Amino acid sequence: MKRINLALQGGGAHGAFTWGVLDTILQDEDVEIAGITGTSAGAMNGAALKAGLLQDGRDGAIRMLDWFWDQLGGSNLPGLDLWLGALPPGWVSHGMELSWPFMAMDMLQSMTSPYAMGPLYSHPLRGTVDQLSYDLVCADEGPALFVCATNVRTGKARVFRGTEISTDALLASACLPTLFQAVEMVDPKTGTKEAYWDGGYTGNPALWPLFDRALPEDVVIININPLRRNELPITPRQISNRINEISFNASLLSELRAVAFVQRLIAQGTLQSNDMRDVKVHMIADDELMNSLSVATKSWPIPSVLKQLKEAGQIAAKQFLTAHKDDLNTQSTVDLAQMYSHIVPD
Repeated sequence: MKRINLALQGGGAHGAFTWGVLDTILQDEDVEIAGITGTSAGAMNGAALKAGLLQDGRDGAIRMLDWFWDQLGGSNLPGLDLWLGALPPGWVSHGMELSWPFMAMDMLQSMTSPYAMGPLYSHPLRGTVDQLSYDLVCADEGPALFVCATNVRTGKARVFRGTEISTDALLASACLPTLFQAVEMVDPKTGTKEAYWDGGYTGNPALWPLFDRALPEDVVIININPLRRNELPITPRQISNRINEISFNASLLSELRAVAFVQRLIAQGTLQSNDMRDVKVHMIADDELMNSLSVATKSWPIPSVLKQLKEAGQIAAKQFLTAHKDDLNTQSTVDLAQMYSHIVPD
């Protein structure tokens, strides 16, 4: 049995790629998920997986993930998906960017605040997220689950775990400040009401909760924000989209840089593995697909695009397991030293 931790990135509707990855991993009974850290869509994927897993095993987790994404994809205009379904996701994404409804919404967001709606405001995902079984999501049994959000006032990461995880915690983890009002919760330790924004600003996802010695050393990162784009962004939308990707990858890259540093010290014998965890890092991604997409398909969950993203995730996970399942619990399959070769010497 290969025991792993999952690190699930946020990325709005592009989290359907992670849905596909999880669907494939859950079907492989040689792989056990021991811990999950997630942000935004990654946190919601993690919560749905754990609730389903405890309710009815692997099949239950697959059905719960299917239900969750069916709920998200059910909010589109009737007939919209009929003519979009035959198009590649990249075409849909760029077509949406040029459509007047998207441009009008984008302009409105730049000129108004989500607080302008006053008492009429309600989070569009609350009804769906409320339906998760939190007695299962928060249970001691099953994979350890960690949800990251950003404290608005301090700018620090807040990781929710155990009974701290709630609808508000999941919505806080996915709270983009230009779209949603900050999610406010009372901190039980201080009794102070704190406001939270998207966890991607401080941990996308937060890796450090997985370094607990009760959890395996292997961390499989499901990456949905491209680390590299070869094309230079030149339009306002392209520039804004790339700034968003860079800022949401910054915390992950910072943690991976620290992991690479520890790996190097252990390899040199300068540091003993019983002093620091020798984390084994793996990554499942499809940068070619994600490079063809933009913020348009992140913010608008079109069923046909969700389906294609899920299928891409299934393919990427199958390729990873075929190539690297034997490496799990044995060695990293991501060469962090090479990734940071301009910082970390050989």
